[in-house]
Amino acid sequence: MKLGIVGLPNVGKSTLFNAITNAGAESANYPFCTIDPNVGVVAVPDKRLDKLAEMYNPEKYTPAVIEFVDIAGLVRGASKGEGLGNKFLANIREVDAIVHVVRCFVNDDIIHVEGSIDPLRDVETIDIELILSDLEIVERAIERTTKAAKSDKKLLEKLEVLEKVKKWLEEGKCARGLALDDEERALIEESRLLTLKPIIYVANITEDEVAGDYENNEGYKKLAEHAKSEGSEIIAVSAQIEAELAELEGEEKMSFLADLGIEESGLDKLIKSGYSLLGLISFLTAGPKEVRAWTIKKGTKAPGAAGKIHTDFERGFIRAEVVSFDDLVREGDRTKVKEKGLLRSEGKEYVMKDGDIVEFLFNV
Repeated sequence: MKLGIVGLPNVGKSTLFNAITNAGAESANYPFCTIDPNVGVVAVPDKRLDKLAEMYNPEKYTPAVIEFVDIAGLVRGASKGEGLGNKFLANIREVDAIVHVVRCFVNDDIIHVEGSIDPLRDVETIDIELILSDLEIVERAIERTTKAAKSDKKLLEKLEVLEKVKKWLEEGKCARGLALDDEERALIEESRLLTLKPIIYVANITEDEVAGDYENNEGYKKLAEHAKSEGSEIIAVSAQIEAELAELEGEEKMSFLADLGIEESGLDKLIKSGYSLLGLISFLTAGPKEVRAWTIKKGTKAPGAAGKIHTDFERGFIRAEVVSFDDLVREGDRTKVKEKGLLRSEGKEYVMKDGDIVEFLFNV
């Protein structure tokens, strides 16, 4: 999973990125300090994997990971090349989903590029630039497809979808709000439209609001309504607190969270939202050599999951030996699980479940 962190200059974007990745992206009180995208790979916290590591004491411990890309800030006019616009648009095209950091706090010491705090205006500023960029792409695609459809009538359906998207974008609306079925989305997938990408809004709030008072923050409330209207995710985070948390570990970190009256860090919230938004789950493999989490799409069947480990596993798939995490932990080991009939033998049509512990049998 690759998430691109975007936002106007000085909304807390790079501070948040630094905190969640410890990758050291420069954070400064002026626009465009993040000129090249900074990339950080973050391990996905999974208590199930920790428990398996206790049981097996493996040689290797391999969690699932998320790649965060801190993408250079943009300003009004980015689609026309203002600021670092062209660079921004190229980088954002490569991610699976967008994390849009929106400033919902007032601090006279930190300059806002628009001169005031207005979350919905900030969202609209970025949306407009992405819409304008998508319009340009769609118009070019229509031109190419119209020519090609003269000799290939199968392309007429694609042309119809492109025209529908163009009309929608011309109304100043993001493509993700347009009702497209899976078949229609597949027809325009190669266009890699920016406004089709799913979004998680991160409301950057004050340290005082992080324990729950943010629900009374006017900026957060407006942003939450906007997210709901387009089916997007929203979380409230204090980038400053995340920066402080990044310096702590273990019990010290848990104690700090408890003192603040919050149960999980902003990173944990972000990871959960990312998995939910993209429809992802994890299955696990466990043994003395390695315990590992593998990320797959919900609805993936056993051979597809096997292919995540190695293409040979999918090609020569015979069956999957599956046990639930709860059953394995309760019984203590695989032998007892098998004795009690809790180890299931699943075939090609088995749909993987979150937390399945699997051993694949294959022959090539």
